[in-house]
Amino acid sequence: MIRAMTMMLGSTALAALSPAAHAQPASAPLMEGDVLVRAVSRGEILRAEDFETRAMPAAQLRFALRAEHADGMEARRTLAAGAILRASDVTQPALVRRGDAVVLTLVKGRLKITAPGKALGDGASGEAVRVVNLATSKTIDAHVLARGEVGVVAP
Repeated sequence: MIRAMTMMLGSTALAALSPAAHAQPASAPLMEGDVLVRAVSRGEILRAEDFETRAMPAAQLRFALRAEHADGMEARRTLAAGAILRASDVTQPALVRRGDAVVLTLVKGRLKITAPGKALGDGASGEAVRVVNLATSKTIDAHVLARGEVGVVAP
């Protein structure tokens, strides 16, 4: 039967079907990459000391983040020790969280108006977030300026 398959497919096609054709070479090129030295919980801020450098196959490091790029970022999900970090695993840290008390600030020229508010969603620096103005009970779109402070664009 193998002889018949060889005649129909040719020896090159038969060699491609063999399990040895799909095995990775024993000498895959190694590169230096950063991995987590400890487990990280969702929402935790990463620091450079949370990483160590290891030699790994280059294919595993294809979309990996370096420790210096992940420093100060927030984990989007729980990450295991020894994990290679990807851009989809981290985000900018939220400065405003849903339910937080915030200060609404409107600046137009030399006029500055502030009012107490409550955030309706999470937001990192510069991101849009919906806020309830506690003085008027109106919902307003604002941009995160700093921790606990959002800015409103003047009409």
